[in-house]
Amino acid sequence: MRTSIATVSLSGPLTEKLTAAARAGFDGVEIFENDLLTSPLTPEEIRTRCADLGLTIDLYQPMRDIEAVPDEEFARNLRRAEHKFRLMRRLGTDTVLVCSSVSPNAVDDDALAAAQLRQLADLASEYDIRVAYEALAWGRHVNTYDHAWRIVEAADHPALGLCLDSFHILARGSDPKAIEDIPGEKIYFLQLADAPQLAMDVLQWSRHYRCFPGQGGLDVAGFLGHVIRAGYDGPLSLEIFNDVFRQADAATTAVDALRSLLVLQESTGVHASPAPVVPTGVAFAELVTTDVEPTAELLTALGFIRTGRHHGKPVDLWEQGEARILVNTGPAARRDGTVLAALGLESPDPAAAAQRAEALLAPVLPRRRTPGDVPLSSVAAPDGTALFFCATRRPELPSWTEDFEPTGQEFDPSGQEADGHGIHHIDHLALTQPWHQFDEATLFHRGVLGLDAQDSVDVADPYGLFRSRAVSTADGSVRIALGVGPGPGDDLGRPQHIALACDDLVTTARRFCEAGGHLLPIPANYYEDLAARYGLPEEEWSVYRKLGILYDRDAYGTLRHCYTRTVGRVFFELVQRDGGYRGYGAPNAPVRLAAQRAVAF
Repeated sequence: MRTSIATVSLSGPLTEKLTAAARAGFDGVEIFENDLLTSPLTPEEIRTRCADLGLTIDLYQPMRDIEAVPDEEFARNLRRAEHKFRLMRRLGTDTVLVCSSVSPNAVDDDALAAAQLRQLADLASEYDIRVAYEALAWGRHVNTYDHAWRIVEAADHPALGLCLDSFHILARGSDPKAIEDIPGEKIYFLQLADAPQLAMDVLQWSRHYRCFPGQGGLDVAGFLGHVIRAGYDGPLSLEIFNDVFRQADAATTAVDALRSLLVLQESTGVHASPAPVVPTGVAFAELVTTDVEPTAELLTALGFIRTGRHHGKPVDLWEQGEARILVNTGPAARRDGTVLAALGLESPDPAAAAQRAEALLAPVLPRRRTPGDVPLSSVAAPDGTALFFCATRRPELPSWTEDFEPTGQEFDPSGQEADGHGIHHIDHLALTQPWHQFDEATLFHRGVLGLDAQDSVDVADPYGLFRSRAVSTADGSVRIALGVGPGPGDDLGRPQHIALACDDLVTTARRFCEAGGHLLPIPANYYEDLAARYGLPEEEWSVYRKLGILYDRDAYGTLRHCYTRTVGRVFFELVQRDGGYRGYGAPNAPVRLAAQRAVAF
């Protein structure tokens, strides 16, 4: 199906919005009235600009407070409407959005509303224009799609139909199934938007918190299925009011927008992208650093062994169990110290995973290869992290580890297996997102990688609220916690971290300290509260206090975890999950964040 986006969804002047939409690959746009009024271009010039960019103008919007008003006011409305119809002819568009009235002068009279909309449609037809009537969720008297349809049906005019908006329908909790009873030819336009589940006034919710399909908590895919079954064959258009999007780069937002429509169409069977290839594990995490010594000391204290050196690049492979860390000291190293720059994702079909990512508009990263390198495909996540699709020591596929020449040191797992000490795999990774790309990151990891998203949580930081949302495979073999700081710029210095799984955290933490490592100190007040909350015996929580171990429970099991000091922008978390614990220790996050702030200053 054709794709479209309302210009209000993007930041910048109208010309920049049109360029961004075209470059992302949209077929058309909705021109929002304010964008036209503030543009120095004439309607004819805007029409030409869109044509040059390969964009159609699918809708002009909005016309407000038209129907169910006293005769004198309606006469003024018709004069206003006629001006807009002439303007639309100059723009070259044939459909106008009319929102249900919120005017205090509007009366609760469906017959009057139908009669006046019929007169409006009569006038519109003189200009070969169609009127798409939309029920605003906060409309004074008409605020549901079925009510709007009854009025349109009663007006019975060939130039009057409906505009259906997923937000207005789903935000009110309306059942969209009855959409299938509306003739498809009377659905003139379709606007799509998602939103997080928030308990707030629906107008404020709509004006500030809409997001692209797949980024929120509304069932936009189910809604679209009903509209398609009704017979609608017009464009799928995005109308997003979002404070962050209005400040973000228009080009990036437009790509994210189109990706959301591709994923949405795939979920309803309208569009076929390459099938998702869900990763089966984390093959490696790559650190880029200008100063290898502190990083090497930290890894050594954790029990890692430097087992390999890349045959053509300054990259070392450190291993412990199935946990692998690459340390890169090449040209990509940044001045702000050690950074988590790349992830290797274990894939059952790396080539197909890369094809899926590219089809969903993920930027393909150029890779400098030396002779004999194992071919690896990589794409960039929204935060710039490189994602490699790879295989590790599987006989049927080339292993990325073949690029590394042995150092003569091999990790011997027998010791840790004998006493339960040691790290055996990467449990999860925490990636700080640019403040304006948090929602984009959620959609990217769900759509491109096929991960499931949990609900977003807000965590108290000493200087604001830290927002986090976890994405993972169903079995937990890949877990990524996406986070964003309290405001613009805060993400620049916020640490990233790698969580390492072990079976005996107390022993692992003690041996880390004995090897010269330093764990993050946790205030004593935390442990007094911990004992009261969970009834832990003193001999247990006193050990946790000495080592800086935190504790949590959920419905499935328990979590014990602790943190190393930060090197550059990276720290490690040691994690022991028991009984199927599914979370990430969110109740302890404020304590950890405050402790890190205290150490930093």
